[in-house]
Amino acid sequence: MVKLRLARFGAKKRPFYRIVAMDSCGKRDGRYLEQLGTYDPLPNPSVIKLVTDRLGYWLSVGAQPTESVAQLLKTAGYVPTVK
Repeated sequence: MVKLRLARFGAKKRPFYRIVAMDSCGKRDGRYLEQLGTYDPLPNPSVIKLVTDRLGYWLSVGAQPTESVAQLLKTAGYVPTVK
């Protein structure tokens, strides 16, 4: 099963996340299928960048977002389009 999840990057105590599509059995920072955006929690307000067309594709083929990614998509105002 493909999941949309966060992969952590950045230095110690300076987190930076990539929103990625990856197999649900993979490691948190392991190999991913595609990068779909970024999330930087440090600035105020947080910065969320999304690749909306690819995000829509992965959701249309059945990829499931984790709770944290679903909350980020909601915060970013992303509404998937139905095709």
